Amino acid sequence: MPVSTFTNSLVAGLFVLFSLIKANPLEYAKPKLSDYGFFREPMAEQIPVDNIFPYRISTELFKDYAFKSRFIVLPEGEKISYIGSEEFDFPVGTIFIKTFYYPADFRIPEKNRQVIETRLLVHTPEGWTGYPYVWNIEQTDAILDIAGNRQKVSWIDKRGKSQNVNYLVPNFNMCKGCHVIDKTFQPIGPKPRLLNCDNFYDGAHKNQLEKMLELDMIDEMPSVETIPATAEWGSEHYSLNDRARAYLDVNCAHCHNSKGSANTSGLFLEYNEKDLKKLGVFKPPIAAGRGSGSLDFNIVPGKPDKSIFIFRMESTDPGILMPESGRKMVHKEGVALIRDWILSLEDN
Repeated sequence: MPVSTFTNSLVAGLFVLFSLIKANPLEYAKPKLSDYGFFREPMAEQIPVDNIFPYRISTELFKDYAFKSRFIVLPEGEKISYIGSEEFDFPVGTIFIKTFYYPADFRIPEKNRQVIETRLLVHTPEGWTGYPYVWNIEQTDAILDIAGNRQKVSWIDKRGKSQNVNYLVPNFNMCKGCHVIDKTFQPIGPKPRLLNCDNFYDGAHKNQLEKMLELDMIDEMPSVETIPATAEWGSEHYSLNDRARAYLDVNCAHCHNSKGSANTSGLFLEYNEKDLKKLGVFKPPIAAGRGSGSLDFNIVPGKPDKSIFIFRMESTDPGILMPESGRKMVHKEGVALIRDWILSLEDN
């Protein structure tokens, strides 16, 4: 079947599906990203208008080495409620913006950027829903594309080597693969502990939570010093254990938790999990099939090459790789981190 025919069929099928749902999830979507008025011109530079808050999370999900910019839009007069270090309650009307882009040369990331997609996570009266927008060749705007998209991207990495990937923009329904927890579609990145880190505001570094309080974005919250902070996986200011646990938490735990889509695996990789068996240590796989690589345990302390974790992280085979969505490439630096962590477990 030609790609165009397949895409048209997929779009038609999605609209049929939407018609069977009580509330049409596209009701709140606009055809073009520019219709929302989030950014100043030129839009590709991602300079937000007033009252849109730029943020980052301390450890990011790996997406084929893509750079990301993130923003929060709050409805006028509304505030965020602090529930605990794991959860904020965001008011209806909140929009999260996440844009994925590649600099032509990673050694000069501020120049010659190719913007690929912008994802919106919108809190509607019916709940959260996600909208993918694909940027045009001219880099002047992005168009709502519920069928998803593939784009060939190339760049020069930090070592001066050429890289390329067939980048996947997820379709409308693929968002649910990560964002549905306990049968509810919800944000997974903007937790207080992941926002409890510095960002660059008004020419200076400032803690993001403190900046949000300063801007009166949060209703009430304990002192920032009392809120746990998740390690930054790439920073050696943190212990190897904390960095590895942060990496697994952000890249794996949205599925691998007691309420996630991989809950039947018994493999729970949240940052605060204490049970070594649940973290995979000497834990045999459950129905992993060829994803086990004929290995016996998810983690064998001191032996990364005997650990299923490493086997799956080093694979690009769709039937083997983990995480199973969001990447086509091997994250070499992430694999090296988890290798070192597994080696260190021999001493515990």
